[in-house]
Amino acid sequence: MNQPVSAVNTAAAAVPQRAAVGLRARLRLSPRWAPYVLLAPFLVLFVVFGLYPLLFSLYLAFQSWEPTSGLHAMQFVGLDNFAFALQDEWFWKSLSNTGWLALASGLPQHLVAIPVACFIHARIKRFRNLLVGAYFVPYITSTVAIAILFTSLFSTDYGLINSGLRAIWNGEPIDWLNKPGTIKPTIALLVFWRYVGFNVVLYLAALQTIPADLYEAATIDGAKAWQQFRYITLPSLRPAILFGVTLSVIGGLQLFEEPFILTNGKGGSDQAGMTTAFYLFRMAFDFNDFGAASAMSWLLFAVVAVLTWVTHKALGRRT
Repeated sequence: MNQPVSAVNTAAAAVPQRAAVGLRARLRLSPRWAPYVLLAPFLVLFVVFGLYPLLFSLYLAFQSWEPTSGLHAMQFVGLDNFAFALQDEWFWKSLSNTGWLALASGLPQHLVAIPVACFIHARIKRFRNLLVGAYFVPYITSTVAIAILFTSLFSTDYGLINSGLRAIWNGEPIDWLNKPGTIKPTIALLVFWRYVGFNVVLYLAALQTIPADLYEAATIDGAKAWQQFRYITLPSLRPAILFGVTLSVIGGLQLFEEPFILTNGKGGSDQAGMTTAFYLFRMAFDFNDFGAASAMSWLLFAVVAVLTWVTHKALGRRT
């Protein structure tokens, strides 16, 4: 009698086990669907926070909208927002300011970063990582903190820059942040100082990939240091230069935080520090014209795309 009871108990205990195994089998992810499930979180976040705002901005560029009135207050105006932007003298002034700042801050970054990276690569061995880290610190520091620091440095009455100039000659302090002729160089200096370290690290990494045999062969052939730099280093750095200049073009044309903080959100005297991204912000949130701001943003996108293409054609590898 005990044996049948034991068999019944064993069979009863096996039923939940088989049910659990069956449940796990049903819940097991098929290899066919595994990539889609793993990518789903990223895709959801991209659609919600990336693709949807982009498409909504494009839709908004053809609408006239007062945001406080709700979405139902949108009115289709066709290309009127683009026409307004192309006729707006302040939009063209902001583009001019943006181009000036992008060139004045971007070009020196690379003209300084390449020689500095070459010097560190060739001469500095013992404290290289410490020196490179010091160059890279401004890039990873908060933009707001750096802009506030520069605001203090270039203060008219108490800034260290004017204090140093007074020690050289007794003259009137320079109003760096309020004069049209000085606000743009100040912003360009801030942007240069912040991003030159990134380019130093970029070019230093690229230099380490150049085979040392090329320099040894060039030295045996009698090539001088300048000739080695011209015919070996620069051609080998072409991909890194293309990458760095492209980032400078895109970043320079989207400049916003630095001029916004240095000019207290007003653009400075005669709007000399107002970039296009800065003007878009004011058009949307100060003037409540989100349609015109969206149209201007797409015009800025077109400018960025064209200049990026020109950069690629100018610096890309020629076959």
